[in-house]
Amino acid sequence: MKRNGKTSDSKQGMAASKKWMVVSLAGLLFIAPVVGSGIPLNGHSISSVASAASASVVKLDENPVTSGAMLTKYKFTTTRSGKKATALADVIRIDLQNPYVKIDVMNGKGGQFTTKQSTGGMAKENGAVAAVNGDYFNTTAEGAPIGGQVTDGQLLSTPSDIKGMYSFAVTTDGKPIIDEFAFSGSVTAEDGSSFPLAGINKSSYNPESSSAKYSHWDAMYIYTSAWKSTERPKNSATTPIEVLVQNDVITQISDVGGFVGMQVPQDGYILRTHGKAAEFVKNHLAVGQKLKTSYMLNSKTMGQSVDPSKLQTMIGGHTILVNNGKAAAFSRDVSGIGGYRARTALGYSKDERYVYIVTVEKNDSSSGMSLGELQSFMVDIGVWKGLNLDGGGSTTLVSRPLGENEATLTFHTEYGTQQRSVVNAVGVFSEAPKGELKGLKISGSSAILIGQQASFKLKGYDNYYNPVDTSSLTPTWKSSNGNIKVSGQTVTGVKPGTSTITAVSGQASTSMQVKVLGASDLTALNVGSQTAPLQAGSTVSVPVTAVTKDGDKVEVPESALKWEFVGFKGSVKNGKLTVASVDPDVKVGYAIARYNGFSTAVILSAAGEDLWENFEKVSYPVQFTSNHPQVTGTAAVTQGTGDHAGSKVLQLTYDMTAGTGKMYAYAELNGSAGKTISASATRMSIDVMGDNSLNWARAELKDNNGQTVYVDLAKAIDWDGWKTIDVDLSDKGIAFPAQLKRVYVVNVEEGQDERAKSGTVAFDNIKFTMPSLSSDAGLPTGKVVMAIGQKSFTANGQSKTMEVAPVMKGASTYIPIKYVLDTFGGRAVWDAANQRITVTRGGKVMDLTVGDTDFILNGKRKGANVAPYISNGRTLVPLRLVSEQLGLNVKWEQKTKTVTIES
Repeated sequence: MKRNGKTSDSKQGMAASKKWMVVSLAGLLFIAPVVGSGIPLNGHSISSVASAASASVVKLDENPVTSGAMLTKYKFTTTRSGKKATALADVIRIDLQNPYVKIDVMNGKGGQFTTKQSTGGMAKENGAVAAVNGDYFNTTAEGAPIGGQVTDGQLLSTPSDIKGMYSFAVTTDGKPIIDEFAFSGSVTAEDGSSFPLAGINKSSYNPESSSAKYSHWDAMYIYTSAWKSTERPKNSATTPIEVLVQNDVITQISDVGGFVGMQVPQDGYILRTHGKAAEFVKNHLAVGQKLKTSYMLNSKTMGQSVDPSKLQTMIGGHTILVNNGKAAAFSRDVSGIGGYRARTALGYSKDERYVYIVTVEKNDSSSGMSLGELQSFMVDIGVWKGLNLDGGGSTTLVSRPLGENEATLTFHTEYGTQQRSVVNAVGVFSEAPKGELKGLKISGSSAILIGQQASFKLKGYDNYYNPVDTSSLTPTWKSSNGNIKVSGQTVTGVKPGTSTITAVSGQASTSMQVKVLGASDLTALNVGSQTAPLQAGSTVSVPVTAVTKDGDKVEVPESALKWEFVGFKGSVKNGKLTVASVDPDVKVGYAIARYNGFSTAVILSAAGEDLWENFEKVSYPVQFTSNHPQVTGTAAVTQGTGDHAGSKVLQLTYDMTAGTGKMYAYAELNGSAGKTISASATRMSIDVMGDNSLNWARAELKDNNGQTVYVDLAKAIDWDGWKTIDVDLSDKGIAFPAQLKRVYVVNVEEGQDERAKSGTVAFDNIKFTMPSLSSDAGLPTGKVVMAIGQKSFTANGQSKTMEVAPVMKGASTYIPIKYVLDTFGGRAVWDAANQRITVTRGGKVMDLTVGDTDFILNGKRKGANVAPYISNGRTLVPLRLVSEQLGLNVKWEQKTKTVTIES
């Protein structure tokens, strides 16, 4: 296959002898010329289908990737369990009649199997303008597709003997095919005897149609130079004899055990035989003899044979999804790929002209789709026949923005910006010549923060929508209003709002909208240090990062932050908070940072974290347990590695390969009793050595009320080496003292094929911010009883009077917060200009805004069903919401219309 004018070496050797290749299950991309500004849908209107009457599809945006390939973003809206749910889908539609675009399958690194690589990595290596992840694969095997694969007209991998697995292909004359295929072939010796071929470049697996328990028993397989590993394959449960064939002549025959350490040469292939196949070699083959091979793909649905040489490309998938423009019955059990996940699929139009590469996002902006919803969506956008590809954590789409030179991540994967390494991917390639300049565009971020500086560049594209060099242009830049300040090619956010940035070069100009993000665009402000010592002269690093509603994280410029210091005098300079002096009798201080009104805080107190366990002198037993009898492993205190090589750590090894369903591997502390956390803890930090298994890391506590509390350490262990994890415990409702019973790894059933079933993790330096050492120390306790409509109330048994009686509005009670804080400690400050009240108590900083059901708690946006309001000039807050967020207990007595608040 030619990519950027080069031919892959692994395919040159194949062409020199035979066209060996295996059909693989991956995502395919097709591209065709783009004419005009939109994508016609072949007369198919976007509307919900009968199977999903409550669903709707709306086109949000579309942009050409190259001539013949258009990227379109859709919003899918449906109802789940009576609630509205939305998902985003990104679709590349390719015109197979466009001569300037081509789709093909890429695999691994250097075009070889057993060398997994990210989808973006394969796109960059091969010069693809877009790419999507492809076939399913066994995560514990070498790294080869389960299905078949044809690349550049060569069969690199054959379909496995697994029922109901469909494949997608395009013939050499440009016709798309979706079908279930089987492989048949044979090897013929010089003496005329022959033996059946079982496949090409396959990992070991369990066949579903034959009587053999293992794929390689009594079987003969071909391995070509597209297979990089010297194990062909590993864990085959057989002892082979191998035959090296070069230019159709047998040049070597191995002893029993095969060729040790030999890679397949470029000019030949290795015949790997076992059992009866090995006996055939002994009886019929000899060095120097010629060997003939023949093979064919067979349609299971039509009963017809397909010559692989008639296919331009092919990739394997899972179940069929759409047939004849309607949702199809699943061809295979889909319980293991259920749920609302990220999705990848392929399909084509009724007239067989257009191919659809379909991806569904599962991230902070999108809820994913079920397979049934995916079927509905594909029918809505015009898919006539379609199949499912590997999804979930594998779903990755990269595409080249207009005017840019390389493809970039189109949306966040289930793991954020991380791309999972996969065995193959479908690439979209431009075959167009160099064209004439068609247009200009501005390249740069469409959203920036106040005070943030961003660089913008002028890019060009030709009439084939491929990039044009614009380095000789010297544009001038301007902004449409004062929201953004322009200096050369650098813009700076000034205040929230949208501006139009315009670049002018000679008579040509182009514009783009840039939004300066305000408080309403954020979900969180994270400060580098959330606690600090309240001591004159102490310093702590306080970089602030904003998290947008799109899930992006951006460092906030210091100039965009306004700091307020409560209980001490201090300053922030160059990202460091310095305490100059502490106010008299103050036990807790607050450094509150605001970005356009959105707050986060550093809580300062007389003491900070307590090192609860560093595993240096463990006097209690540690043991491995599991919920599944087939899960094995060890848990022990041992010498650390890497950054923790000089200390002892708690190491947990696990092997879940023999188990099924949801599986746990526990490191249990002190038997069933656990180790005691003696006092209230607001935060927990723990060092975790990850194994990049994508499993779930958790801790289990049992509180003083006997309740089990589960604490998420990481939803996906997506890193190697040591990492410190900080967890907020303040919203867990834990009754202390409590016991930390175990730390553990979970492999959930949904999407289980995406995670490693064996690995090693470790834990060290468990710390808690404890009440006796933290900002919650010394807070008043007591009891307050109030009645609706009555200004009199009791606080710790004493009668008192408030200026405004509690009000019942809807199902909620409202009062001035002052009367709660007077008893239980804390402080409230009213900001009339912004209609905002800020409440501080212990380790909590809470912002509430009149009329807004969202509130900010310690830098995180949270939602509620109630909001503060103003009555007769007084601000009233929802009593239960505020009290419980501040750590107080609230009880309502319906008969007497009274509210009791306790701490």
